[in-house]
Parts: sequence; structure tokens; C-alpha cells
Amino acid sequence: MCKDLKLKFDKIVNSPELSLTETEFNSLNDSYERLFSQEDKTDFDGVERTLAVASILMEEANIGKIPVVSVLVYCIVKQEILSMDEVSSLYGGQVEGIVKGLFKSIEIYKKNPSVESENFRKLLMSIVEDIRVIIILICEQLYLMRIIMRFDEERRNKIAQESSYLYAPLAHRLGLYRIKSELEDLSLRQTNPAIYRDIAIKLEKTAADRDRYIQSFIEPLKQQLEKEGFKFVIKGRTKSIYSIWNKMRKQNTEFENVYDLFAIRIILSTPLEKEKSECWQVYSIVTDKYQPNPKRLRDWLSIPKSNGYESLHTTVMGPEGKWVEVQIRTERMDEIAEKGFAAHFKYKGVKAESGFDSWLANVRELLENPQADNVECMDDFKLSLYRKEVFVFTPKGDLRKLPQGATLLDFAFEIHSNLGSHCVGGRVNGKAVPIRAELHNGDQVEIVTNPNQFPHKEWLSFVQTSKAKTHIKQFLREQDAVNMEEGKEMIKRRLKNWKLVYDESIVFRMAQKCGYKAIQDFYQALVDDKLDVQKLKDLYIACSEKDTSNDTQKSVENYTKKTELETLSSQEDVLVIDDHLKGIEYSLSKCCNPIYGDDIFGFVSIRNGIKVHRTDCPNAPQLMSRFGYRFIKARWAGKSGAMYACTLHVIGNDDIGIVTNITSLIQKETNVSLRSISVDSVDGLFQGKITVNVLDMKQLEQLIKKIKSIKGVKSVNRT
Repeated sequence: MCKDLKLKFDKIVNSPELSLTETEFNSLNDSYERLFSQEDKTDFDGVERTLAVASILMEEANIGKIPVVSVLVYCIVKQEILSMDEVSSLYGGQVEGIVKGLFKSIEIYKKNPSVESENFRKLLMSIVEDIRVIIILICEQLYLMRIIMRFDEERRNKIAQESSYLYAPLAHRLGLYRIKSELEDLSLRQTNPAIYRDIAIKLEKTAADRDRYIQSFIEPLKQQLEKEGFKFVIKGRTKSIYSIWNKMRKQNTEFENVYDLFAIRIILSTPLEKEKSECWQVYSIVTDKYQPNPKRLRDWLSIPKSNGYESLHTTVMGPEGKWVEVQIRTERMDEIAEKGFAAHFKYKGVKAESGFDSWLANVRELLENPQADNVECMDDFKLSLYRKEVFVFTPKGDLRKLPQGATLLDFAFEIHSNLGSHCVGGRVNGKAVPIRAELHNGDQVEIVTNPNQFPHKEWLSFVQTSKAKTHIKQFLREQDAVNMEEGKEMIKRRLKNWKLVYDESIVFRMAQKCGYKAIQDFYQALVDDKLDVQKLKDLYIACSEKDTSNDTQKSVENYTKKTELETLSSQEDVLVIDDHLKGIEYSLSKCCNPIYGDDIFGFVSIRNGIKVHRTDCPNAPQLMSRFGYRFIKARWAGKSGAMYACTLHVIGNDDIGIVTNITSLIQKETNVSLRSISVDSVDGLFQGKITVNVLDMKQLEQLIKKIKSIKGVKSVNRT
């Protein structure tokens, strides 16, 4: 084995594509000589993996010398032949950065997250600065898939699932199309061997017919293109087994019904300045020969994709009435598309993220610069994605996403509100830290709690997530309500002891005299023993002796700006938020216009206090799925004294006088007023939107019933 590995190593380091300097060659050669000589210490399986990955990088990923050298160096550092301190001086800063990135990514992976998670992919992207670290990991996964039968069943399934869920999509996004396809096919062979075998057998059985058909399709095009003097190659490319299976699954069809099992690719050899014109000339020849489907023309020549992909696609009706996809591109376009740099993830229907699109657009600019060495440009290019997000682990290895700048306390609230409320500190990567400690990518976080700990107002100054802020504010509001009741009871007991009668208006004036703008602050000061209760007796007597009828001063509550609904609530208990919380800013939501009697809920908005919605509000499902923790209970109470706006959608026959009958009915109703009406007439029907003011739901239901009884009205619905 050692001899075979030595031959593979020699082939790599002597490859003209690698072009090692004398220093690099001598250092690697000496280091691997030591590896091969100490047979009792060397991990030869690790060396075999390293050399295989280096070969894939060099021959299939085609991304230059630096990643290949980095993989070779990573192996000798890992096996303690070379120290990290020596790497930079011998091989340069780029190799050092990639080697460090490999160690970091392996360390992250050992924490055993769920690799199916999109978050884990983002973590990999953000934890390593150099995109080539990700490409190395993809090539390593391809090697594992190629030797997958060496492992037990459980390990095989795990590797295959990782390939399908994580590494194949990554390869797709980076434009490593061939590697992506092989990963998917090998993964399918492991996870669904029966399906893989069935499609492979059918492809093999139909190969001769397919080749014959492709040849019959190509031949007339080939003759015409040669006649016109084009330099070209025509290929008939059969789609991968995974791609065919995916199409069968999405279309819910059998293999025999998948018509586009292959695509014809015409690749032109043409100068850069003639690329577009010649591609369109070839398109004209193809569509003159075969009937095109106008809905299936894809022009990525005039406006290339944001990922740099350039090509012209059309679907035409070939012999025997079969649809055939034809791709027209140049050698330059084909090389970019096949060997990387121009990711196919949008081309294949996978959604992209704006940050990744931006990165790919930059790569495209590098490729289009004829003065630039593409490989060297890539060597200098650093990945800067997902900088606004931080990915951290729970003690069990579960992955959580937080905004950049998030603290230990944010993480605690992210796990559970009770955990956050009682958090006193924690440990990050085994080291004790305070609740204010900022988290970084890859941190493993453990929370320490104390049952006597509760949220404090100052916490709001450093938490970053809306979830943490909402729970802290909610606790503080509840605590204010408790303190208000406690403070009120304290003052009542004192007044009773002093043989004085409790009067809330006098307490308000007393609070104002003490310098408090809000009554809550006054009661809080009482609970916190910040006021001399004995002095309050004299102040209460002085305020009670004042002629309240001539008192022109505003009460304490007037210092707090209230909405119309809040004033109504405090005076008549029309609306009760949560557990009788008071002094809270809230308003009726305009998206569903709740009225007295509707089933309702409260939603804590970021800037506008609490918004009250109907439970059947069209926005409720989305709000619940995204922000369920912001929902609070709300209900109507007391009697309705206000008028509520409500819009009705009325459909009826376009008869003379029907609108007059509706408006006349509304005007005759007690405590109902017509605010606006708009009517459209189409094909003998009228559709009207009528906005009315009503007292409550009961009155609205009666009004709807009466409008429905008008002759010619077909339906009345509340919007």
C-alpha cells in the first residue's frame, strides 16, 4: 500500500499543472518521505484520502495549485510532521489560511449538527473565509462516495444523506456541475438502490435507440453547419440518473413518459467578439430545420444570468414528433459552465440568495477580464457571505441561527423564554461568560440559570433579537401591573389606618406633586420603599382639601399619550389585553378592522405597541407561523360605546333602484351611519363596497341580514 501511495504522491507533485516551486517541492517531498518511512505511526488511510482529494481537485475541480498544496500540507500538519508555524513561511499565507479553515471546519463537523439543515451550510460558508475550503470538503465527500462500500450500512447511509442534502447543493451553487451530478447519482444508488438500478437498466436498454435517434437528429444540422463554415462540436448528453428520477418524482410519471432524457449541445469555436452573432446564426439554422416551441426559448446571451452562465436554449420538435432541447454556446461558455465558476443553481431551479449572486457576479467579472489569470484571481478571492448571521451550537450539537452581535442572553431566550428569564450567565466553548457576552460563529453555548433571577430593564440595552426583547418587555409589563396592585394596596392600607377614605383622583394628584408623570412610577416607588409613607399622609390631606371642581391641573394619566381605544378601555373597560394589563398602547389593526364582539387577539408590533386583530384576519396564519411568541390574549368587556368602521362587499343584479334601496335601509337603522359607497357594474351585475359605522358585531349581523333580504341582492360579505 505504501508503495502505491508513494507513486500517487509522485504523480501529483510532478504534475506540470501543479507547477510547484523548488521550495514547495522539496518541503512536500521530505515531509511525505518521513510519513512513508514511519509505518508504525502514519495513518495511511488518511494519506490515501489526502492524495485522492488532491487528484480530484487537480483533475476535476480545476481550481488551481493553492488548494491542492493546502490539502497535502493539511495531512502532514495533522500527522505532526510539520507545525502550523512553519506553514506560512514555507507555503505562504493563502495555504496557511486554507489549512486553518480545514481544521476549523472539521472541528465544527465533530459537534454533530444536522447536516440536512440549511443553517449548517450557511455556517460552513461563514466560518471559513476562503471559498476553496468548501470546494476541498466537497471533493473529499466525492472520494468518500466513491469508496462508500468500505463502510458499514449505517455509515454508508449517513455519508449518502450528507452528499444529497449538503454537499451536492453546495457543489451546484459553486458550479461544480460534474461533481454535483456524481454525488447525486452515487447517493441515490445507496439510499434507493432499487430505483437507481431500475433507471440504469432502462437507460442501458434504450441506449441504442437513443443513440440512433440522436444521430438522426444531429446529422442534418451537422451538414448545414459545415456548409455554412462553422467550427463546432455537437454532443448528445444523457441526463443523470438522479436528474431523471427527480423529474419522474416531480411530474409523478413513469420513466417511459420522460421525453427529455437527453439534450443536444452545439459548441462553437469562435472568437470572443463573434460569439453572440454566431450563436444566433446557429439558432436560426436549428429552427429552420426543426419547429421550435416559442415558450421554451431561453436567451442567456443578451442578458447572462447573474451567476455568469451564458448560453442559448431552445426546445424543438425532432423526428417522430419528439421534443428535443438544444443548447447553443461557445467553447468559452461551455468550459465555464462545466468546470465551475458559473454556478448552475438558478439554471436548475434552485433559489439563490442575493449574497451568493453577488459573489458569483464578481467571479464572472474576473473571468471576463482577458488580462487576468483566472486561477490566480480565484486564489486571491475571499468569501464574505452571511456576515449578518451567527451560527452557534447547543450542548447537544443542535444548530441555532442568531443575528450578528447576539449575546448569551439572546441565545437563552432563543431556546426558551423561561431559560432566558432566569439566565445568570453561561459557558461558551467551556469558558464561563456573563449574559452580555457576544457570540461568534461555531461557539458551543451552555446556559446557567437561577430560579431567583428575573428580567431587568437594563437587559433591553444589549439584547439583539426581537424574541428576547418581546419577552423581557412582556415580563416588565406584567411586573408593573403587579407592582401597581401592590402599591395601590399599600396606600389603601395606610389610608385605612389613618382613618382616611381612599380616592383615586387624590392619589393621582399626590403622585404628580411627588414629581411622577405616570401613576405606575409612583406605585413602583412605593413598592421599592423610595417614598416616606408618613409624609404621604400630610400630602394626601393637602390634596384632598383642594377644591377639585376648580382644579385646572391635568391628572397624571394625561401625561401618557393615549389612542382613542385606550381612553375608551380605561373609562369603560371595552377591551381587556392579556391579564387586565393597563397603560399599554394598542390600536385596532386596519388589515381586518375588528369591531366590538369579534373574536380577537393582540399582536406585539415592534414600533406601534399592540395591534388588535380578528382571529380570522387573513394575515393571522402568517403572523402565527413566523411570530407566534408575540401573540397575547385580548377580549371585549363591558359595553360598546364607540362606533366601529366596517366594510361590506355586496353583489347583486344591476336593477334600477337597488343601490338606493340599500342606502335607504342603512340610513333608517338606529346607531348605524353610512361612511362611503363605491359601485361597479359588469355584465348585468353590480359589485359594491359599502363602509358603515356600527356599535358591535350583533348590530352588524342584523344589518347584513336585512341587506340580504333586499330583492336582487345575491351576497353580502364582510371584508
